[in-house]
Parts: sequence; structure tokens; C-alpha cells
Amino acid sequence: MADYHFVYKDVEGASTQWDDIQRKLGNLPAKPPAFKPPAFTPAEDHDSVPKDKDWIDSKTEDQLEDLEDDPDLDDDRFLHEYRKKRLAEMREAAKVRRYGSVIPISGSDFVREVSQAPPDVWVVVILFKDGYPECGILLQCLEELATRYPATKFVKIISTDCIPNYPDRNLPTLLVYNNGAVKANYVGLHSFGRRCTPEGVAFVLCQSDPVLNDGQAGSEPSRKAVLDGVRQRLIEKVVKDHEDDEDDGSSSD
Repeated sequence: MADYHFVYKDVEGASTQWDDIQRKLGNLPAKPPAFKPPAFTPAEDHDSVPKDKDWIDSKTEDQLEDLEDDPDLDDDRFLHEYRKKRLAEMREAAKVRRYGSVIPISGSDFVREVSQAPPDVWVVVILFKDGYPECGILLQCLEELATRYPATKFVKIISTDCIPNYPDRNLPTLLVYNNGAVKANYVGLHSFGRRCTPEGVAFVLCQSDPVLNDGQAGSEPSRKAVLDGVRQRLIEKVVKDHEDDEDDGSSSD
């Protein structure tokens, strides 16, 4: 004859009156809280995100490639074409070399970093020495231009590391290279006008060649475009300085 054992299990969290009395007297531990399942949170429905121009703009290059066979895009001609356009822009931008700062180099780096730079890259070299205020002024201008025109390569080198016994009276000196050849040189800060500003330096650099390039996808370096931009910024700066002078004059009355 089989031996059956029944185990009675009350509802979880239930307690007898006797147990409650014993807990009040401290003879039993406190009753554990009743189990509550976590609140239900529906999973995010990615299909609910509207598929529009902004949705395409938010995608990386790899994600755009994965969307090639997306049936929703096949049904929407605009998104289908816009995806291809964005992908082409990203691939074109990746081809453009970007620098974005003034790179310090040594004498042993010069040939590799300057003379052997790719033929489509313009290289601006400043010969300088620490402790010369005029070198510091020109370096500050070049740092701003390097940020503004990241496809142009800016490098700095201590003058005597580049050219032994180079005279300090010629500092700072700017050399412009392209395709392994020197295209221009500017000796001394006076080469960039009475007041050396980033706009003034940009204007001088682009007088004869398209030295500065902002690296925008699908655009060619344009000397005229850079010069037009420089002229516009100079005008805006003159207007702002004039307005600041008027404000200072009115406040002192």
C-alpha cells in the first residue's frame, strides 16, 4: 500500500492569530512582507519611432548600410533616396583628412609630416621659439584657423630644429607647402598687417592659393570662398568693435 504524505501550504504571507500574539511578545521574528511581482513595463516598440529625415540623420554609417533591405524604405521613395545621399556624404567625409590643431613636430619629423604630406593637403609650418611674444600671437591665430579649417595641416617646429642657426630676428616665420614644394613664406609678424588676427592671417595665406580648406564633404578648396568669408568676418568684427565703443562712451556720460 502506497504511503502518501500531504503537505499543506497556506497562502503566502498568511499568519495565524497565535503567531501574531507570539510576534508581539517577541517570541517569533517579524513576518516577512508578502511577495509582490515587479510592475509590468512594456518593451520599447522600435517600430513606433517615426521613420523620417531626422530618423535617417540619427543613424551611423553602419546602421544606414543595414537599412539597405528595409522594406519600409523601399515603400518610401524619399527616405530610400535620402538614405543613399546620407551614406554617400558620410563616405565622402571619411576620405577627407582632418587635423584640427597645430601639431608640434621635431626636425626628424619634417620630411614625413611636411615634405611627404599627401599632394591634396596644404601644410602651414610656423618656425618659432618659446619666450617670443610675437611667436605666441601668431600661434594663437593659427590655433583658431586650424580649428576652423581642419583639412589644412598646421604644424609648429622650433626654428633651429628646422634650420640650424636660423636667426631669431626672423621669428616667427611661416612656410606654406603643397605637394612637397614651398609655395610661400612669410618672415616676421608684420607680414600679416598692423594687427595680427586670424582673419588677417587667413587673408594673406589665401591671396594666391587655396591654402585653407574646411573639409566639408563634397566641396573643393575655394580661395574665393575663404576670402569672402574672411571679409565678412572682418566687417562683422569692425561693426561689433564700433558698437562696443559706442556703448562704452554712453556709459561714461
